[in-house]
Amino acid sequence: MCGIVGYVGSQSALDVVMAGLKRLEYRGYDSAGVAVLADGGLASAKRAGKLVNLDKELSEHPLPAAATGIGHTRWATHGGPTDANAHPHLDNAGRVAVVHNGIIENFAPLRTELAERGHELPSETDTEVVAHLLAEEYSACADLAEAMRLVCRRLEGAFTLVAVHADAPDVVVGARRNSPLVVGVGEGEYFLASDVAAFIAHTRDAVELGQDQVVELRRDGVRVTGFDGTPADVRSYHVDWDASAAEKAGYASFMLKEIAEQPKAVADTLLGRIDGSGTLSLDEVRIPPEVLRELDKVVIVACGTAFHAGLIAKYAIEHWTRIPCEVELASEFRYRDPILDQQTLVVAISQSGETMDTLMALRHAREQGARVLAICNTNGSTIPRESDAVLYTHAGPEVAVASTKAFLTQLVACYLVALYLGQVRGDKYGDEIRDVVRDLSGIAGAVDQVLRTMEPVRELARSLAHKDTVLFLGRHVGHPVALEGALKLKELAYMHAEGFAAGELKHGPIALIEEDLPVVVVVPSPRGRSVLHDKIVSNIQEIRARGARTIVIAEEGDEAVVPYADHVVRVPATPTLLQPLVATVPLQVFACELATARGNEVDQPRNLAKSVTVE
Repeated sequence: MCGIVGYVGSQSALDVVMAGLKRLEYRGYDSAGVAVLADGGLASAKRAGKLVNLDKELSEHPLPAAATGIGHTRWATHGGPTDANAHPHLDNAGRVAVVHNGIIENFAPLRTELAERGHELPSETDTEVVAHLLAEEYSACADLAEAMRLVCRRLEGAFTLVAVHADAPDVVVGARRNSPLVVGVGEGEYFLASDVAAFIAHTRDAVELGQDQVVELRRDGVRVTGFDGTPADVRSYHVDWDASAAEKAGYASFMLKEIAEQPKAVADTLLGRIDGSGTLSLDEVRIPPEVLRELDKVVIVACGTAFHAGLIAKYAIEHWTRIPCEVELASEFRYRDPILDQQTLVVAISQSGETMDTLMALRHAREQGARVLAICNTNGSTIPRESDAVLYTHAGPEVAVASTKAFLTQLVACYLVALYLGQVRGDKYGDEIRDVVRDLSGIAGAVDQVLRTMEPVRELARSLAHKDTVLFLGRHVGHPVALEGALKLKELAYMHAEGFAAGELKHGPIALIEEDLPVVVVVPSPRGRSVLHDKIVSNIQEIRARGARTIVIAEEGDEAVVPYADHVVRVPATPTLLQPLVATVPLQVFACELATARGNEVDQPRNLAKSVTVE
């Protein structure tokens, strides 16, 4: 969940590292720090708070010119967001500097050992022990990569580590276990980062690091080994987007930009997925068709917004394939002893491909013999690498912490997976698949149409900025949309928001209804599910009768809701299963505008980070 950058080359290391940290600030913004190697020594600076605080410190107290350096933006785990707890952490002699993402689970006994040997550890972090251990190992072997390997073999937990030593002026060393780290390959210069966005302005050529590997960067090349010192095979790849994709492009926030990018992102996710004969293809499938034909259950594991995408996918998978489908919170999955076997397909959904809860659920599933298919936005990340199949969403970089375009593209990917299963198993004919794909192909235009009609939604959001609570209701696939709308408001506006299945209203939640309480209702199409439509209109009448302020999202032409709605938000008519792709967009705009009206930072909501790489 922290941002890490390392550099060795001929440019100003401080400039490269600070620019990289600015691109990674969405990953952590409780504190920030840098360290550079210059004139046979190590110089560092760090400050609590956002990166601007470190910028100010560096302008007032500049570091010496250097061509090797590391940097970090922190999301606090062990110890509060203070100057002392900020990274980099140094040994007592000030010769080693370390930055870290993840959690070192056995740091307490290691800290006790170090203290008994006379080390002073002034911070509250788990990271600081690594700097002291590295200093001890380096003093014995005079090889920073070997010292890192020796230290990593003693560590338990999930971690990315990047370190420099004053006695090795042109070397940066990194290590990873269950936490992301990628190498950028330039001309006579090399980069280390927790995300390719950190170095995309310099190079689009990257090398992915595997599990339990140590990488050594020098000006003349890169060497990768396992924790045991054996040489490791690595895979190179080319990033298919450039630096401009990670810039705001004139928008007030990344979130607004990413909401606006959704039509293109949806179209890109569909691109090249179906040929002229109606045959679907995924990116990488290492599951034989005969295995898919024998499936008797699908289990979807995901967290947060991705979990809501999974809830919608359940409707599509069961409707199109008639395979039973369960949707599980990844954080709970392996702790409840789930029933899995070789006839189970686990679908793991993660924007970053590094979500620790989802990764641990994936590994548990594979241990039980299940096959795993990943839906992911990040090429080369851990979850796709450890899965049997992968479908990339091609949404491009999503910088804002609250997910928008990743959610819509995850939905499209889920629909494609459902259709693919139907195709392989013979549950759906080619013409049926083509019909659905044709409907999906029209969604990009429908989303664009929604975006061009959002000014009344923005005005409504501003008028409700003083409210304490908003409720969301939906039926069928509208229920997960209601959950997602509530989550966006919690994340961005820091207000109480709840999503409910509208049929559950009379079983308790209706007690919350009071005068002028805003209630957002996602209405299903009267064409596709007329019975559900009639029932939710009754729900609207029930809450309106009790004084609620009804905000109704309904498709164009649905006049039955008008007498009972204080506000009607229109979306284009779509097939019922695909309606979440258009119905979610007004809720994103609503949450973003309401949070902005309350003076909140929408790109970096408090206490949240973009990629949750700890359990």
